[in-house]
Amino acid sequence: MTDTTRREVLGWLAGLGAAAGIGLLPGRASASVGVTALRDVTLIDSSGVRSGTTIVLADNEVLAVGSCDLPLPRGSTVLDLAGKFVIPGLWDMHVHGAYMDRITLPLCLANGVTGIREMWGFPPIYELRERIERGEVLGPELVVGSTIIDGPHSTLPGALIVSTPDEGRQAVRDAKTQGADFVKVYSYLDRPTLAAIADECSKQAITFAGHCSNHVALGDASDLGQRTFEHMYGLPLATSTRETQLRQAIADLPLDPANSFAWFRQVLEFERQAALSHSRAKAAQLAKRLQRNNSALVPTMVAMRVFASPLDRFANDPRMKYMPAFYRDFWRDGLKNWAPVTEQEIRHQAEFLRRRMDQVAEMHAHGVEVLAGTDAGNPYTFPGFSVHDELELLVEAGLSPKAALKAGTRDAAVKPGVAANLVVLDGNPLKDIRNTQRLHTVLTRGKVLGPAERQKMLADVEKAAQEPFPTAVSACC
Repeated sequence: MTDTTRREVLGWLAGLGAAAGIGLLPGRASASVGVTALRDVTLIDSSGVRSGTTIVLADNEVLAVGSCDLPLPRGSTVLDLAGKFVIPGLWDMHVHGAYMDRITLPLCLANGVTGIREMWGFPPIYELRERIERGEVLGPELVVGSTIIDGPHSTLPGALIVSTPDEGRQAVRDAKTQGADFVKVYSYLDRPTLAAIADECSKQAITFAGHCSNHVALGDASDLGQRTFEHMYGLPLATSTRETQLRQAIADLPLDPANSFAWFRQVLEFERQAALSHSRAKAAQLAKRLQRNNSALVPTMVAMRVFASPLDRFANDPRMKYMPAFYRDFWRDGLKNWAPVTEQEIRHQAEFLRRRMDQVAEMHAHGVEVLAGTDAGNPYTFPGFSVHDELELLVEAGLSPKAALKAGTRDAAVKPGVAANLVVLDGNPLKDIRNTQRLHTVLTRGKVLGPAERQKMLADVEKAAQEPFPTAVSACC
């Protein structure tokens, strides 16, 4: 990374001054447009690691990155942060619940999560996205999917059911018209309908992402253009020596529309069996397809760990105080269909989770992009907080702290002209990924959220969580 030169920074400062009708050169005027400098930090971003760095911000933009002697206008706010580490703002690439704006948004920002991908969109969330961008609501950058498209059968109340390719195409057009940033697909779509959705997405210049359909192999869905695959679904089958046999078992499996979850649960059992016959050769072949198609994995290990654990394992998490009161019953009841009960079930699910985590690490080693997502809104996955849990699990799976950090920041660079979404840490995350939890300051949307500000945000969320909530939420994934 090349230093910002003194001449360049003076030019940018002068340009800002001209735009604001003031002078900003050192010794000539004060920085009334809001210049903040982070001095003497160690910067860790996509370009590498640089110590003794000063980062200059103007409003919500990175103005300059260079050495400690960069010139600053008189009146700049200077944060002397010797010994601190700066990373780009974190992203959670799989979130539900942005509509709870007094809960989800501040919890994300207080935890250094300055961008989220909301995986179930509807008009109020599209409106919230615009309010955030206009500065009416303080929140992370919000990328919002369509309503969940599934069918002809679905485990998910509220999903948009499509039964034919033509209905799938119409769903894509409607999503684009309504303002979705991408199309969200789900588990029950058959091959012709998914292919139609993919083709229509190409025509409408919109991407699609979501679950790997239980009727379409992961590599085939990638070839169709699916951008991300969530929750590690489909990965064990796609890398199994028994894939053909197990896919035939899925095709032959009877489905009761009145209890479609039973069918889904049996497919997961087939996936568990598939993980026992993993093929490294097939994994390498699959990785080449995913790379070629620019498809990424969003494993949401933190949520999958909950679903693979006994019912009450996480029930007393102290972070429950930040969630609306009804969540305690909602999450517990929602887990009853998932949680293993017998010793054998508990052992099998723990082993299955471990094998899937190994496969994610293997895909990453082959060059497949992995992105950090939590499935926040599902049982015991907490907005903001759980991103740090996910980073820790990625390292436990076998990724290096550097690779996990890349997954959590979308490999962002801190350079002039980009949005000033930054996180200041008290410890080096490359030595211990848990140091992402040692937050000192979050900078986003022109605001400096130091320790006191973040503590107040958390206290306000805890208070809001105790207030009556108008409506319950549907199960989500």
